[in-house]
Amino acid sequence: MGLCVCNGAMMQCSFGGAPSSLIVIPKNILTSNMPQATIMDFAPMVNIMSFGMCNSVANPATKRPPPVLFTPGPCVPNTVTPWAPGAPTVIMGTFPALDNMSKLACVWGGVIQFTAPGQTVATLP
Repeated sequence: MGLCVCNGAMMQCSFGGAPSSLIVIPKNILTSNMPQATIMDFAPMVNIMSFGMCNSVANPATKRPPPVLFTPGPCVPNTVTPWAPGAPTVIMGTFPALDNMSKLACVWGGVIQFTAPGQTVATLP
C-alpha cells in the first residue's frame, strides 16, 4: 500500500544530479487539497521537469568529442510511457491513481522514483 502522490511530490532520477518536483495539471481531483496525480502525469517538461545534470551515457547531451568522450549534460527528461504500476484499484477520472511506489522510465536509461509524495495523509489500498 502506497501513499497518494499529488502536485509537488519530490522525485529523483537514477542518472539525475538533483531532485525535482512533480507538476500535476489540476483535474478537479484533490489529495490533501493538492491536485492528485495519475499514471498519465508523465509528460517531459510539463509534469516531469529537469533533474539538473544527466549522467547517462545514452543521453546525447553527455557525449563529447575525444579525448573526453563523456561529461554530464543538461537533463531534459525523455519519458514516453506512463508511470507503473500506479494504484490499479483506485481510479481517478479514467486512469489509475499514482502512488509513491510507482516508477517511471526515461529513454536515456534512468529510473525516476518518488522521495516524498507531496502529502502525508491519504493512503491507497
